[in-house]
Amino acid sequence: MSDDPKPPPFGLRRNLTSYGDPAFSLFLRKAFIKAAGFSDDALDRSIVGITNTFSDFNPCHGNVPRLIEAVKRGVMLAGGLPMEFPTISIHESFASPTSMFLRNLMAMDTEEMIRAQPMDAVVLIGGCDKTVPAQLMAAASVDVPAIQLITGPMLVGHHKGEMLGACTDCRRLWGQHRAGGMDQGEVEVVSGRLAPTQGTCMVMGTASTMGCLVEALGIALPGTGTIPATHADRIRAAEASGREAVSVAVRGTRPSELLTEAAFRNAMVVLQAIGGSTNGLVHLSAIARRRGLRIDLEEFDKIGREVPVLVDLKPSGTKYMEHFHWAGGMPRLLHELRDHLNLDAVTVTGATIRAVADGAEDVPGQTVIRSLNDPLKATGAMAVLRGNLAPLGAVIKHSAASPRLLQHTGRAVVFESVEDLVTRIDDPELDVTAEDVLVLRNAGPKGAPGMPEAGYLPIPKKLAQAGVTDMVRISDARMSGTAFGTIVLHIAPESATGGPLGLVRSGDMIRLDVPARRLELLVDEHELERRAQEWTPPCHLTEESRGYRGLYLKSVLQADEGCDFDFC
Repeated sequence: MSDDPKPPPFGLRRNLTSYGDPAFSLFLRKAFIKAAGFSDDALDRSIVGITNTFSDFNPCHGNVPRLIEAVKRGVMLAGGLPMEFPTISIHESFASPTSMFLRNLMAMDTEEMIRAQPMDAVVLIGGCDKTVPAQLMAAASVDVPAIQLITGPMLVGHHKGEMLGACTDCRRLWGQHRAGGMDQGEVEVVSGRLAPTQGTCMVMGTASTMGCLVEALGIALPGTGTIPATHADRIRAAEASGREAVSVAVRGTRPSELLTEAAFRNAMVVLQAIGGSTNGLVHLSAIARRRGLRIDLEEFDKIGREVPVLVDLKPSGTKYMEHFHWAGGMPRLLHELRDHLNLDAVTVTGATIRAVADGAEDVPGQTVIRSLNDPLKATGAMAVLRGNLAPLGAVIKHSAASPRLLQHTGRAVVFESVEDLVTRIDDPELDVTAEDVLVLRNAGPKGAPGMPEAGYLPIPKKLAQAGVTDMVRISDARMSGTAFGTIVLHIAPESATGGPLGLVRSGDMIRLDVPARRLELLVDEHELERRAQEWTPPCHLTEESRGYRGLYLKSVLQADEGCDFDFC
């Protein structure tokens, strides 16, 4: 009698429905799936699941049907059986109160659908900001062989001879409109030109950041994270991902073998070098936590002091994702960063990051991807701040900030909530000057709830009309990776849970010192202790909440831990 263990179940034999009789479970499963016209030959192959995140509410995923078709073709060419299944789809601009509120729900949905259904590998199709992190969180938890396929950035638009892109230029032009420099008619014209094709924002916002990070993590095929959504290469990347998914299923390579400490460090290096979204740090923290790992904010800050910004893309630079892609994309960037990377980290293909970097295309004359000797910015995109206002840390994207404001002391102008901000920011009677510090609180994970992208506080209209384009702004909220300005975000702990941001009063002095990595409230400690005794939480945290909102408010963690649920 052989002592060899039985091979693990594959294909339709995986994750059988519990009827108390496994043979009957398989018989019944085959009977129902044959109703779809499958042959026994097809049903006896490795199964590759494909997430369908298409939605009419999600133009960033408008090409998903064609990508699914191509993934299926690749799976079948490699001898596997493709099986498409739906999951939640989230679009940044079509999710109330904010897409971040729903990220964890999408992660749970994706995880449980992979866990429940028979698949030997899965191709995760995502693009819009929170979809890719949700899918990677799911993949890390369920640990079934997985490949990430990005939907891709849209192409650039044009207006009056100027190249435009969503959504850095959205914010810049809207600022001009608020200041009276662009009338409503022209705003309507511009709204039809900022996003001229399907796909994700074509600047280095959160979607593009995650498209780069999945390559740095090694869980997407090299070179596929930056291909424009509309190009034939994007379809070929989908087919290649389907082919590779069958190989990954046969090899049994799991996300736990890819999403290692070395991979996350490489991702932190890339995040600093691309001028990436501050949201990327929150998402990396959540994905790492699913693997039992931790993103060390001090290490991330240290990396930022050593690794400069090399990619010339808005909002830190001037170009767009299609230019980055045709300059060599992520493989070329990895080549330039090789001295800062763990080159032995393995990718989903089995090749190392070293092999990807060595195989990078050298595009003569391109200036989008700089060398370490000729960086766009001398230091990385982000800095981590500490101080009595941010005991657990805060983040600033100083590569997209005004240099003159990186060391600044000003008077606090406090907004109690997003609603208060909306009500008062344009009030002509608002007591505010350009030297003040705008403070938004109760906009964090629990406070808003959902930690919305409200951290990009608008310049008060009366100041905008006077020509002010930037001010120091601080909050426990997030901001879009497409945004620019001297903006401190993710202050932890948040004000709604008793963090010191909740103790700030209008008129207090606040000191920002980015070179020293400090954010300080210049108020006597005894006075802060007195204020803490008077502090009360927002009403919604003491009220009964049902359903997902109740689960969220009870379980969501702070920004430094990725805003995941404590039980995940």
